[in-house]
Amino acid sequence: MERNIMMAGFGGQGVMTMGKLLAEATCDATDLKVSFFPSYGAAMRGGTANCFVVISDDEIGAPVCYNVEDLIVMNGPSLHAFLKNVKPGGNLFINSTIVTDPIDRDDVNVISAPVTQMALDMGNDRALNVIMLGVYVGYTDAVPEEVIIKGIEHKFENKPKLIPPNVDAFKKGIEIGRAQKK
Repeated sequence: MERNIMMAGFGGQGVMTMGKLLAEATCDATDLKVSFFPSYGAAMRGGTANCFVVISDDEIGAPVCYNVEDLIVMNGPSLHAFLKNVKPGGNLFINSTIVTDPIDRDDVNVISAPVTQMALDMGNDRALNVIMLGVYVGYTDAVPEEVIIKGIEHKFENKPKLIPPNVDAFKKGIEIGRAQKK
């Protein structure tokens, strides 16, 4: 088994944190091989940001793959730039609060979630990435949900008050992902 995931958006949406959380939690809590490869645009906040995560049973030959099973897009420019990279039959996860353009491919599974609006409704505007990670894990079962929960607990061990809202955000995403399975 090998999963190639690309996550893309703009700086400030937590794209790198989402990828790093998935990679580190999977590496720490499973015997799977994992790679994380970030790519930053010229600007910090508001510039482009994307990363690749590869999860595999076997050695990983390359940390970057431009023919991915799963693409997570958090904004419209990322959709237009990277939609072509999804394999036929692959999964496209979109932040439907921001990504409103029609999807011009009918050979991919589209999983949409209004994660920006959900984060705002929860009073935790920085949780959109954790919600989307929940949607991803809930839909794909790429890793057990407990793996990411342990990762959240580890990430926020020095800020324990942030653990419950982030676990809650992740679980809300899990529900959306599971509901959209076919």
